[in-house]
Amino acid sequence: MPTIRILTETELRSAVPLDDAAVGCVETAFRALARGGVVMPPILSMAIAEHNGEVDVKTAYVPGIDSFALKVSPGFFDNPKIGLPSTSGLMVLFSARTGQVEALLLDNGYLTDVRTAAAGAVAARHLSRPDSRRATIFGTGMQARLQLQALTLVRPIERATIWGRDAGKAEVLAAAMTGALGIAVSAETDPARAIADADIVVTTTPATAPVVRADWLRPGQHVTAMGSDQHTKNELDPACLRRADVYVPDRLSQTRSLGELRSAIDAGVVAADAEFPELGAIVEGQAPGRTAAEQITVADMTGTGVQDTAIATLARERAAARGAGTDFTS
Repeated sequence: MPTIRILTETELRSAVPLDDAAVGCVETAFRALARGGVVMPPILSMAIAEHNGEVDVKTAYVPGIDSFALKVSPGFFDNPKIGLPSTSGLMVLFSARTGQVEALLLDNGYLTDVRTAAAGAVAARHLSRPDSRRATIFGTGMQARLQLQALTLVRPIERATIWGRDAGKAEVLAAAMTGALGIAVSAETDPARAIADADIVVTTTPATAPVVRADWLRPGQHVTAMGSDQHTKNELDPACLRRADVYVPDRLSQTRSLGELRSAIDAGVVAADAEFPELGAIVEGQAPGRTAAEQITVADMTGTGVQDTAIATLARERAAARGAGTDFTS
């Protein structure tokens, strides 16, 4: 009978911090997507509007990786009101050769948090100006915290601004990140002012109406939109995509139906059949990204199954090297 390795959230947190290796792992996943051969079905997504919730299921087979992950990711955005995190979930690793279950990763959404932040770092590495020193983060949750941390891995960030609908939470997060990162982080209640001096802007909200307007953007900025992973969500004014010199989706087919591109198509700003090079093509050198310092660049990140397979296999390898986990034989 097959032996299944069970890994807890505590074990996975110890094995897979948000570091250069995690960013490199996700960057390699984007390269694989561009090279071809990846099998990645559309996201299975279910909304539970009654409880302000959603559940996404993602997976991908990546040539050269002996396992593939199936990730179940719930997001229930009223949970903080009752003392629970907004996100949770787990990943299951299967053998790509036999289909047998190899590992159960009870990460409670942690690995998704890490790979999402790492993806933001990959976008910034390839699309923002190398001298970017000022960041603005929209949102006050875990992903806001991790996105700022991830930026410091790939750019010389010296100061940052936090904007959130709850000014108190923005103040608390700014203070926490100042201590954690050793840089000046402040809160700002006016979103236009928050963006004014930023080199990099990252949006990490569950917004269903734009929180960033096109006329706030200025030459040289890079924007990464992370929150629009459902067809009801929208963080960027659709005109932002018209204003951008370079628009980059993580997966074009997904952003047409889930991301900021969907909103721009619905608004008539972008043609429904418009073609854009994906982030993986830019990472792989198949397409140009930013070509001039004054360009405005926008990355539209909806999350891909290839990232989940990559981070899950890294987690299993690192945990095995540490002797972590419990084996279960069915």
